[in-house]
Amino acid sequence: MRIGIQVSSDLGKRTGVEEYVYQILKHLPMVDDYKNHQFFLYSRDNLKWPFEWGWTQIRLSWEILKNKPDILFVPAHTFPIIYPALIYKCRVHPKLVVTIQGLEFEAAPKMYGWLKRKFLRFLTKRNAKKADKIIVPSQTTKDDLIKYYKINPDKIFVIHHGVDKPACNASRLAMAGRYILYLGSGHKRKNIDGIITAFELLKEKYPPASPAKRGGRGKIPHKLILAGLRQDGKREDIIFMSYVDESQKWQLLENSDVFVYPSFYEGFGMPVLEAQKVGVPVVASNISVFREILGNSALLVNPENFEEISEAIYKVLSNKQLRNELIKKGQENIKRFSWLKCARQTLKVINL
Repeated sequence: MRIGIQVSSDLGKRTGVEEYVYQILKHLPMVDDYKNHQFFLYSRDNLKWPFEWGWTQIRLSWEILKNKPDILFVPAHTFPIIYPALIYKCRVHPKLVVTIQGLEFEAAPKMYGWLKRKFLRFLTKRNAKKADKIIVPSQTTKDDLIKYYKINPDKIFVIHHGVDKPACNASRLAMAGRYILYLGSGHKRKNIDGIITAFELLKEKYPPASPAKRGGRGKIPHKLILAGLRQDGKREDIIFMSYVDESQKWQLLENSDVFVYPSFYEGFGMPVLEAQKVGVPVVASNISVFREILGNSALLVNPENFEEISEAIYKVLSNKQLRNELIKKGQENIKRFSWLKCARQTLKVINL
């Protein structure tokens, strides 16, 4: 089988989608069935194009016609607009398998501008309709594709992402003291304002003890680190960090006391599993995808209730028994998620 894989993302700075593409490419050669197929990688690195625009629509389309695969796998769910017309006209019909990560713009439309929402809807709906098979990271995303676009459920396959901690050799980050961590983008649906409000409530209700009263129970000396946001800065007890690399990410996770992720919507949510991977208890939003991938291994809260978020964080920080239970459950939970398993299931779906 000749399998083409389209990679148009920059895998240097990896966030959610880029991490997924990177891990799939890394683990596919480890799958037993891999050697029985011929793979073509369509990427900007090996398909040069002199302009910023037109790579997907012109250069990639030409390459697909020139080196025709039996199957085109698009892990980032963006393929050429002219691709279907060309293949039918030329009587070439490679099967199309796409991965759709989530329908955030449909489930939380107020978090997106009108034009952005229209564009994402056009692109995603078109891809879902044209694809022979669709891979999604969660039952939540599958349900949304059926709900919003009436996609045939038989062509949608749920394959959970994995979690993998690489060996990090860089020196430890110079972060003084204890901290609560958020790691992700600054998008509105991530509820950054809610995290800050909950943290301020926490500090107001449980201020750190004065030097003369150190060791007092119930006091919270922690800072809040917001990492991955496109801004740098600092305010009292809150540290903003822009993009962090892989080594920094894992060091931030390992040295945090609690990971907080009260997002309004996610298609999957890798950071919560990465936190569990290194033994950090998680406070996340009580939304369908986290009920699916976390279950009772984390404290799930109403993302719109800042007091509830604040109290959940306090419980984790102040209740040693609860903390240890969450860590134990988290370590058990992550055994369900493997990038090798994800790659193996993906190749199986591609070849169906």
